[in-house]
Amino acid sequence: MSEPDEFSHQYASINGLRYHYVREPAPGRGPVWARPGGSGPTLLLIHGWPGFHYEWHLNIKPLAQHFDVVVPDMRGFGKTDKPDLPPEEAYADSVFAEDLRALVQHLGIDKVSIVSHDFGSVWTQRFARTHRDMIEKLVFFQPVYPGIGARWFGPERVSEIWYIMFHQLSWADELVGSSTRATEIYLRHFLSHWSYDKAVWTDGEVQRFVEAFSQPGALRGGFNCYRAMFRTVGQGQGDDPKIYAPTLVFWAENDPILPLAWSDKLPEFFPNLTLRTVPECGHWVQREKPDLVNQAVAEFIVS
Repeated sequence: MSEPDEFSHQYASINGLRYHYVREPAPGRGPVWARPGGSGPTLLLIHGWPGFHYEWHLNIKPLAQHFDVVVPDMRGFGKTDKPDLPPEEAYADSVFAEDLRALVQHLGIDKVSIVSHDFGSVWTQRFARTHRDMIEKLVFFQPVYPGIGARWFGPERVSEIWYIMFHQLSWADELVGSSTRATEIYLRHFLSHWSYDKAVWTDGEVQRFVEAFSQPGALRGGFNCYRAMFRTVGQGQGDDPKIYAPTLVFWAENDPILPLAWSDKLPEFFPNLTLRTVPECGHWVQREKPDLVNQAVAEFIVS
């Protein structure tokens, strides 16, 4: 087993689930202005797939020098409950958006800024469109947004998007979870292949992911997000797809799953947009370029 981290781990009841989250600075620690309930703004860091709170481990402490940082394991991931319910019922983006609303209310704040990644960008956009008055500022890394459209499924994309189809199979999580080695091979592929530097993730970091996704129901929970996506596509998006909150988007130049060309329609959906391209970087911007991310996020949120 990997060594325990030094973060403050907390739990809350969120929409009937036991939710795990990291909060730094921990209550009662750190400068007064940055403590929960003080004057430091609250910043949520929302993971994607395959992820959990640990994907932000190089960002939490540095950002906690400026903010009340809250990093949840979303439903189905990490140490949070993993309901064994139909995907469209328990893992649709609307459900995750309501979990975010309940979490913000649990924290006792009115407005929040959010940094999100991968599937987290989908959940965050749904939250931002549904609860516009609760959003201060947004930061995304290569967000999955409506402007991508049918380009996701172009014939030239088959070698990159195969896993989305694989996750639809009812036995996919059982196969990937058939042994610790199988789980490691599967997760290591995405951590490595999606990164510019294929060796950026250490064996110790990979082991953290393997442990998280070896928990009962964890693979199923993540795969259910993809199943729900197909079963609820186009439902409840509302009349206005635009998000008007100030938004910073990092778009890595070398992400094989979300190519830079797909950033072309961002201004149509984020009118108050700042776009920053990141050279020599793949999908995992917060891990591959942590110093850049920590500084730029802090500057943007406090500006």
